[in-house]
Amino acid sequence: MTIEMHRDPATPLDAPVSTAARRRAGDAEALALLSLLADLPDGPDRRRVRGRVIELYLPLAHHLAGRFRNRGEQQDDLEQVAIVGLIKAVDGFDPANGAAFVGYAIPTITGELKRHFRDRCWDVRVPRRIQETRLRINRVTGELSQRLGRSPTITDLAAEIDASEEDVIEALDAGRAYRTLSLDAPSSTGDAEGPTDLGNLLGETDPALEQFEAREALRPLLARLPEREQRIIAMRFFGNRTQSQIAAELGLSQMHISRLLAKALQTLRGQLARG
Repeated sequence: MTIEMHRDPATPLDAPVSTAARRRAGDAEALALLSLLADLPDGPDRRRVRGRVIELYLPLAHHLAGRFRNRGEQQDDLEQVAIVGLIKAVDGFDPANGAAFVGYAIPTITGELKRHFRDRCWDVRVPRRIQETRLRINRVTGELSQRLGRSPTITDLAAEIDASEEDVIEALDAGRAYRTLSLDAPSSTGDAEGPTDLGNLLGETDPALEQFEAREALRPLLARLPEREQRIIAMRFFGNRTQSQIAAELGLSQMHISRLLAKALQTLRGQLARG
């Protein structure tokens, strides 16, 4: 099967063709192919016609992808997404409805691009409800700023999009989840040795905090021990004394200190286990 586009015999072969004329010729060919595509059964001819229609409208897909540049995504990736939208438009278009293909294809391609940003481009997954609220805020912020003559407040935004102030705050905070920073990224805050990585600025777990619960649980149990055992435990674990040093200070043998310490620790373990 061959689809031929006829040239006006009065037009010389070497006559320059304007961009508008080429566009009109392409639109005419696409319209003819779309009408033919609707009647063709599945097979090589249909696939060939479908491929030609997609090829004719690739510039439209690239143009729409260009509207979403500078949003953190590679242009090549955006164009691939736009082509997916174009293919969906070609497969879903019905010439019998009387609508122009471009009028059907533009929202289909644009919707595919928006869906890509909504579902794939958040470093931290955010519920769709919050994403949509954030998009509504972005749409009205500029116009609202001009109307008020100042930056809109949370209350202003909530009234404009008919949402609660809590929803607006949640949506604005969610904007931080769109792009995250690597812990290996350099920080503008540095010391005399120069900039450092963000990961080096994060706090670490204080070992003393991990022992806090155990110490608080032991405090009343220690108070129940005899005074001598309390003193031995304090000297051993809080004063960092050796058993020999404790024995010399208390006038006891090291073996005696060892037995008293073991007995006291066994008592504490048993009481901790019983809760």
